[in-house]
Amino acid sequence: MGKFKRVCVFCGSNSGHRKIFSDAALQLGTQLVERKMDLVYGGGSVGLMGLVSQTVYDGGCHVLGVIPTALVPLEISGNSVGEVLIVSDMHERKAEMARQADAFIALPGGYGTMEELLEMITWSQLGIHDKPVGLLNIDGYYDCLLRLFDKGVEEGFINLSARNIVISAKTAQELIERMEWHQPKAGMWKKTMQIIKGLDALMN
Repeated sequence: MGKFKRVCVFCGSNSGHRKIFSDAALQLGTQLVERKMDLVYGGGSVGLMGLVSQTVYDGGCHVLGVIPTALVPLEISGNSVGEVLIVSDMHERKAEMARQADAFIALPGGYGTMEELLEMITWSQLGIHDKPVGLLNIDGYYDCLLRLFDKGVEEGFINLSARNIVISAKTAQELIERMEWHQPKAGMWKKTMQIIKGLDALMN
């Protein structure tokens, strides 16, 4: 059994042009099942989201999909699996996913996937959560993004300790193993009551 009870996976509602991305989604789902980790995800039954969720569900682990009302016609085609929680908007979706999960992993995806990833990184930087944030860098898909983070450190916009929030690996197995070794930096960032209250308002 793995360290985390529930893992939130951010990924595309498309599958990408190459089979390597679909294979990575299936492998991640298999790794979660082998470690008896439940899945929290964006609620879609298409693209990489559908592949991960179906794999985890078929493996006997719990699946919770969180999806805004407006996206239901776009992201659920056919039968969805597991439990589906329909929320009012994107902000509530991210807050609920963050509340439910013990760790976050981003597969390849588009703007939405990257926005969700960056928000979890930012919340970690602010001290809102101390959960590990992982990036599954399949075939160098996120190389440019990782170089941008490094450029931010070089130019003085990103603190080195904040850069280290992001845990990246090329395979699902390696990534989860590295995330399980994650040790949060206690007190690295000062929490403010205004931030915490604002997040609580979104989550409750």
